[in-house]
Parts: sequence; C-alpha cells; structure tokens
Amino acid sequence: MNAVILAVLVMVTLSLLRVSVVFALVVGALVGGLAGGLSLDDTLSAFNDGVGGGAQVALAYATLGAFAVAISRSGLPDLLATRLIKLLGKEATAAHQARVKMLLLGAVLLVAISSQNAIPVHIAFIPVLIPPLLVVMNRLQLDRRAVACALTFGLTAPYMLLPVGFGAIFLNDILLANLNSAGAAVGLDITRGMVPMAMAIPVGGMAIGLVVALLFSYRGQRHYAARPLAAPAGEQAHTPAEPHLLGLVMSGVAIVAALGLQLYTGSMIVGGLVGIGLLSLGGIFKWREADDLFTSGMRMMALIGFIMISASGFAEVMKATGDIEALVAGAFELFGDNRGLAALVMLLVGLFITLGIGSSFSTIPIIAAIFVPLAIQFGFSPMATVALVGTAAALGDAGSPASDSTLGPTAGLNVDGQHDHMWDSVVPTFLHYNLPLIAFGWLAAMSL
Repeated sequence: MNAVILAVLVMVTLSLLRVSVVFALVVGALVGGLAGGLSLDDTLSAFNDGVGGGAQVALAYATLGAFAVAISRSGLPDLLATRLIKLLGKEATAAHQARVKMLLLGAVLLVAISSQNAIPVHIAFIPVLIPPLLVVMNRLQLDRRAVACALTFGLTAPYMLLPVGFGAIFLNDILLANLNSAGAAVGLDITRGMVPMAMAIPVGGMAIGLVVALLFSYRGQRHYAARPLAAPAGEQAHTPAEPHLLGLVMSGVAIVAALGLQLYTGSMIVGGLVGIGLLSLGGIFKWREADDLFTSGMRMMALIGFIMISASGFAEVMKATGDIEALVAGAFELFGDNRGLAALVMLLVGLFITLGIGSSFSTIPIIAAIFVPLAIQFGFSPMATVALVGTAAALGDAGSPASDSTLGPTAGLNVDGQHDHMWDSVVPTFLHYNLPLIAFGWLAAMSL
C-alpha cells in the first residue's frame, strides 16, 4: 500500500476512535515514514523539520487567544449580550413572533460572524450569550437546530472569506503558505489576493445552506421544557464583568487597530500585540498581568495550536517518503483526464480526512502536500487549486463531531440538557453546510 494512504488511514482511524489527534498524527507519520522506506531517525528528523514550520501559526494563535481574553475583561461581550437579551425580552411579548425569531437569529448570526474577524474571540462568546437567551428561545418555541446552524455558519464562513482575525491565519498563514510550499517544486505561485476570491464560491454554497436551514428546514415551532440552567461540571456560573466607559472605548480602538495592522502587515501577531498594548493603556489589565493574560490565551488555543504543529510534521514526513508522487501518478492513471471525477474524489477524500481531525486549520498541511501535485497533474488552475484545498479543509469544521464549530454551539444550547450534540448540531450542520460545500467546491474547481 502507498505510504501516504496508509499514514492517512492510520491517522483518521485513530482520530475517529477518539484518540488524541496529536497522538494520531504522530503515529500516522511514524507508520507512513517507515512504510515509505525511511529509517526511524530519518522519519523523526523529517517530522521535526515540519514541526518548526508550524511555530508561526502557533504563536499567532497564542497572541489571538491573549487578545480575546483581554477583550473579554473589558466587559464588551457582556454588554452586547445584556443589551440583546433586554431587547429581545421586550419584543418577545409582542404578537409578531416570526419577526422576533428572525431578529434573534440575525443577532446571534452577526455576533458569531464578528467572533471570527471583528472581535476575534472564537467560541468564547457562546457561554456568555447563549444560555441567558434560552429563556427567550423557549418562549418563542424556536427550534434550537436553527440557532446551531446560525452559530456554526458564523464560526466557519467568515474565516474562509475575510482575511482578518482568524481569517488572516487561515487564508494567509496556513492556506496560502502551505499551497506555495507544496507547489514550489511544480511551479505553483499563489498570491494573497487570489485566496479569498477562490473561496467565494464555496462560501456562497454555505450561505445558501444557511438560508435553507433558517427559512425552511427549522422554521417551525419546537417545544422545550422550562428547565434550570446548569453550569458545566467544575465551572462557576458566569458573572458579567462591569463595563466602564474608558475600557469600552479602548476596546473599540484596540479592535480597529488590530484589524488595520493585520490588513496592512498581513500578520495577526503584530495586530494582536498592538491591540493588547492598547487595552493595557486603557486600564483593562495591568502590564505586569500580561504574562497571566498570555497564559490564559494559550490555554484557550493550545489544542488547535499543537494539532497544527503536529500536522506540519506529518506533512513533511509524507513529502520525505516520496510516495506522494506515486500517489499522483496512480490517481492520474485511475481517472485519466476526467477532471470532474478527480475534483469530486479529492473533495470526498478531504471530507474523510478532515471529519476525523475536526479542524480545517490543522488539516491543510496534510492535504496540501497531497492535493497540490494532484491538482497540477490534472491541469487545475491556481485559483481552482486554492478552492479544492480550501474547501476540502473546511469540510472538517461544519458537520464534524470533533470540531469547535459544533461543540461550541452544543455547549451553549445544551446547558438545560435539551440539545443533542449529534442530532441537533452535527447532523443539521453537515446536511446544510458540508453538502453545499462539496457541490460548490466542485463548481469552483471546474469553473475557475
């Protein structure tokens, strides 16, 4: 068996068995390296070389995590949540329930979207915003599956399209960097501006899925019992921070400055550090507390950072085996010149890989190393190659049981025990986002 296929099968099987993804990547790399004819020392050396390539991304995540923690201390997320709850609490007593439902879903969607780019706190806003809103949702008999779809769309689609916040990491630091790294040997050169343009069509497919979910699939009423909200085991109930004017103003300034510097420099690290500095000047935290801040931020983002570092090592071992070329040649013989079938199979393989890992960010180094030579061999354009790799990676977020994009919504919607993770979060998001992603990713690959 081809060493690359064997390594991926081992890695995905272990991931699906709920073994640590980091452990699965290391074991998969060792199995693939040894099966590909590398010695143990050569395999470990290649893995270590790849690990170094993921250090920048890990640092970007740590910085973003620290920035998110600092913003949360300003009281801004709590203020937004409180205002929204008060507004909806008043409106919910009116006769226009359909309008109120759309207002609530729209508000949740906008907050989720901003959590990836404008105020990059990722899923940290969910335990603040969602549990208090359950009372309003129950009164409206709002189907929580619609809320899960709105949250998951906001947690995934923005970073696939907008190059700020998490989008800067996904599009520039990970997708662009790995495409150019994997394509250097075959003459592939992707520019920064090409990446969002190529991902626009797949994101459009997700937008259609969102519309279908909110306006058709889960539009009807669903009854939920009035149950007390329980904090997760080992956690204290959330106590809203007391916002103050200077803190709120400096939070706004810090967010604008961080986003502006990201766009200007292309670095989340620079933007995040400046944002943290401005928040310190605003009295949100004292500078001597910065160490604790970074520790908290790294703790929040640690897992995905380690997964991405391990994934870079895995990809480097696959390259070192030389079996990627054999896989490309075998695929070309199998599909001939049928580009449509090749694109579909690549997306389905990407779905298989990424669902097991549960993170689009972490799987790009793996699939880029395999898919870029394949795409070039089948004559796909640079833009089409971006769409193929980016879409294949995104399939690991929406609809994956192991993804933050489904685990986060479930954590907020299930605090009263009435929202099943698999049937109320995973299955709805898989049907409404992963299926359109495959269809529109294929369309992008064939048309760009």
